[in-house]
Amino acid sequence: MPLDGVKNIVLVLSGKGGVGKSSVTLQLALALSLQGKSVGILDIDLTGPSIPRLVGLEGEKITQSPAGWLPVSVHDATIPQPTAEGASSSTPSPSPRGSLRCMSLGFLLRDRGDAVIWRGPKKTAMIRQFLSDVAWGSTDYLLIDTPPGTSDEHIALAEQLLTLSTADANLAAQNNIPRLTGAVLVTTPQAVATSDVRKEANFCVKTSIPVLGVIENMSGYACPCCGEVSNLFSSGGGEVMAQQLGIPFLGKVPVDVKFGELVEGKMETASDDEDEDEDSAQEVQPPAEPDLRPLVEQYKDGWSYPRFEEFAKTIVGCAQGTNGAVA
Repeated sequence: MPLDGVKNIVLVLSGKGGVGKSSVTLQLALALSLQGKSVGILDIDLTGPSIPRLVGLEGEKITQSPAGWLPVSVHDATIPQPTAEGASSSTPSPSPRGSLRCMSLGFLLRDRGDAVIWRGPKKTAMIRQFLSDVAWGSTDYLLIDTPPGTSDEHIALAEQLLTLSTADANLAAQNNIPRLTGAVLVTTPQAVATSDVRKEANFCVKTSIPVLGVIENMSGYACPCCGEVSNLFSSGGGEVMAQQLGIPFLGKVPVDVKFGELVEGKMETASDDEDEDEDSAQEVQPPAEPDLRPLVEQYKDGWSYPRFEEFAKTIVGCAQGTNGAVA
């Protein structure tokens, strides 16, 4: 059965490109994983697949199994070992962490610079294959990173998911059918972005996809040292739009330099003081020790995680029926 083992499906939509939709998708996935949920990311942005780059696994390739394509593993699930009886610890025991896997056309390309020049029917066929031939296994949440706009990919996706899914969560659980939990809309504060996101909200209404909420991305700038947010540009446009459309507003996400450096894999190897004299400049500074922790553990140290932790809790609440979503 297509999407066998997937319990909930969440679409991540944006009206235009460049609003950080893929980075929002990844951070939602990491936050859900840190809540003990097994998560999958399906990247159907066929002409601009960016998930392989963001998770640092561009060199990975898809393998075939009797059940279908196997998604690429970002990290495995972990269950904390119980504290020995009688032992005392000043630190609380860590919570269980769910697995994270992803599937993208980027894993199928021979080179990441290869251009994907496909007409609509071929894109539609590829999306249907992604939805039917990937062996996700037991997955609590499948986040689907979509291309910007409302095009062939969105129509094919909506038709396929609405055919497979059901509004009755109990019936879905009994028949092992994934539940289309809803869509998260991503925008930036600027009017040119919010006007395009209105079209995405209209698309959701016409296709009967519930809207879980709006995330206003790039809303201000978070200082990498203290986390204080400065509104260098406009802010609040996404919140105003959500109020006008009567859909939930999940929150604002400022530009986080730490997260940008994390996904780009930059290491701090240079000296902080570039105005040293010639003699001191010749002194070789020892390179910084590379952080070998999994991506999900490094992400916890950033300023964005607490915000996405709350977003993830809202999505879980909507999936469990404890938080209303607006269609």
